[in-house]
Amino acid sequence: MYYSRVIRYEGTLMVNICDADLIDSRIKDGDLEVTVSKDYFNNCIDEDEAIRLLKGCSIANLIGKDIIAKAVELRLASPYSVREIAGVPFLMIFKFMHNY
Repeated sequence: MYYSRVIRYEGTLMVNICDADLIDSRIKDGDLEVTVSKDYFNNCIDEDEAIRLLKGCSIANLIGKDIIAKAVELRLASPYSVREIAGVPFLMIFKFMHNY
């Protein structure tokens, strides 16, 4: 299970997805602190919905080992693009699409 927040803006779809076990947690590394709140990630989704969102989005912001492993498995990102904060993986994906 995952939690998501979907934002549509001027023809783009940005998805923010985190692993369910990270909801209501604080990730702290030095001065950097990230709060993963249910107020922001407000929609509980299953794996099929997460895959649909990942394939259809223009931008993805991902937090957690499970959702990032899924994005890498789908070949939407390289494992070399994953960064960690206090042992928690983070990944941003930008899809550039051109119509010529």
